[in-house]
This record gives sequence, C-alpha cells and structure tokens, in this order.
Amino acid sequence: MDFPRPLHDLPRMLFSVTFIALMTIGCFWVVQPFILGFSWASMVVIATWPLLIKVQHLLWGRRSLAVVVMTLLLLLLFVLPVSILVSSIVDNSAPLVAWATQPDRLTLPALAWLQNVPMVGRKLYSACQSLISGGSAPLMSKIQPYIGKAASWLLGQVANLGSLLLHCALMILFSVFLYLRGERVGMTVRHFAIRLGAERGDASVLLAAQAIRAVALGVLLTAIVQSVLGGIGLAITGIPLPSVLTVTMFVLCIAQLGPLPVLIPAMIWLYWSGDTTWGTVLLVWSCVVATLDNILRPIFIHMGADLPMLLVLCGVLGGLLAFGMIGLFIGPVVLAVSWRLIFAWMQEAPPPEKIDNPEKQLKELH
Repeated sequence: MDFPRPLHDLPRMLFSVTFIALMTIGCFWVVQPFILGFSWASMVVIATWPLLIKVQHLLWGRRSLAVVVMTLLLLLLFVLPVSILVSSIVDNSAPLVAWATQPDRLTLPALAWLQNVPMVGRKLYSACQSLISGGSAPLMSKIQPYIGKAASWLLGQVANLGSLLLHCALMILFSVFLYLRGERVGMTVRHFAIRLGAERGDASVLLAAQAIRAVALGVLLTAIVQSVLGGIGLAITGIPLPSVLTVTMFVLCIAQLGPLPVLIPAMIWLYWSGDTTWGTVLLVWSCVVATLDNILRPIFIHMGADLPMLLVLCGVLGGLLAFGMIGLFIGPVVLAVSWRLIFAWMQEAPPPEKIDNPEKQLKELH
C-alpha cells in the first residue's frame, strides 16, 4: 500500500538547514585567520585596478609584469612604512625605559621665557621654578604610578603592529592572486550577487566597488600624501621619532583632523629649544602641507569620494577599536559601502512631494 508523500518533508528540511549551517560555520572557522587579510587585499585591488590596467598597457600588455610592478608598489606603500615604524619603536624604547627607571637623569629646562607671557606668566614661572628646585625626583614620584600602565599599553600597541605586519603579508599575497585573476573573481562575485538579488544584487556589487574606490581616493590617498610630506619635514628639521609621528599624522588625516596636531607641537619644540631657523622652515612647510587638503580633496571628490566626514570619522574610530590598526582601512570602507547601498535603496522610492495622497497610502499600508 502506497502512502501519500507529505507536501513538505519537515525533518528533511531541518536536517538540510542544519547541515548547511554546520558547513558554513566550519568554513568560517577555517578561513577566519585570513578574512582580514583577504578583505584588505580586495579593497586594495579594487581601488588600484585602473592603475594596474594602465601599467599593463605600458608593459606591452603583459599582466605578469604589471603584477610585479604593483606588488613592489604595495610593498613600498604598506610593508616598508610599518617595518620602519616597528624598528623605530624598538630602537627608541631603551632610552625611554632608562629615563623612566633613572629619574636623576631627567633635566628640566629653566623656562625663563614664561615671565614674558601676559597675565599668567609670572605665576607659571614661579610654579615651574618650585618644581625645578626640588629636582626631578618629586615629578617622577607623581608620574611613576602611570608608567606601568603606559608601558603595558605600549606593549599592546607593539603587538598590534606585529599583527598588522602579518595582515600586510597576507594582503600582499592575496593581492597578487587577485591581480592575476581579477576579471574571473569579479565575474564570480557578480554571478553570486545576481543569484541573491537579480539585477539589484549586481547593482549593489558595482556600488560597493565605487564606494571602496571613493574611500581609497578621497580619504586614504589624501592622508598618505599629507603624512608623507609632513614626515619629510619632521625628518629634515631634526624632530625625534619622525616615523612614529608620521604614522600619527596618517591616523589624524584619516580621521579628518589633519597633520597640524603633530606639526604644531613640533614647531613649538624647535622654537623652545632655540632652533628658530628650522622652526621657521617647519612653519612654512606645515602651512603648505595643511593646505594640500583643500587642493587634493576637491579633485578626489570629483572622482567619486563624496562621503560625509562624520561617516569617515566613525569608520576610522570604530574600525580601530574593533580590528586594531588594520581597522583604519577596513572601518571607513565598510561604512561607506553600507552608506552607498542604503542611499541607493532609498532613492528607489518616490520623493514625498510626488505622492498624491500620503495619508491614504499610510492607511493602506496599515
């Protein structure tokens, strides 16, 4: 006797969904160490793909030669600066530890110029003199409780830099693969998006690529230009730790704060130490570097980098807290892609002034 088959085999559906979920979790568990590196490589390749095509045309249409050139450029732009930063921190950590453990080696300046400051100058000078007369031991006794916390924080940042170097290596490796097979990978992604959302899915992929390129042009490229030029000025004028300060300027430029929070204290330090010539040179150079933002950004906005500053700032800070140093690149891109997709989805609806009877339509929706 044949029994009728149920229209919906519930156990079969449950086992199928469970199997798919387990396979998805297993795949995610396996590729988890490579997700950040691959995501970073995808963003870099999407942003620099037009440059790869131009280099390929210049090298007689040879993709392999173009990939070699692009790989060398990525090494110069990402791996080399991070390596210099790590080595600079390691080389300059010994004097900092010696200064913290031996407070007698600390010499405080006389600060006689404080007397010329109007209104509060004499009070500040007398307070500084009372501090200097007691030597550096009272000062160190006040700040020594915070040295341990600062040292642990510094070690944590060095560990983050080591992780950043690892992700940089993975990014270079995946970028080489994506440069070689970029067209095939792009078509695979677009086919998958079409299977998910038909024409709207394909349009979402194209919008995501435009948002990634916009962040790379409007935010990262401007920050790289300003921080590199500012670091050159710091190195020429003799400011200590120029590599560390350059990375700090890069972070501040991505956060839309500019390089002046680093350059202004450097100028004050030069004038304070009596080196007025180099202080004036750094002052002029800082004015040039700070105004580059107003020149470069309109050009990059015309190329597609029209993103809200608050969006970029939240992406930088949130990415830094969530992913570490690599979040400086991933955070703004994720928010920019989401912003572009949501904005495109909102534009599909008619504007409010074109709706004939909004109250009637609201009643129909409810």
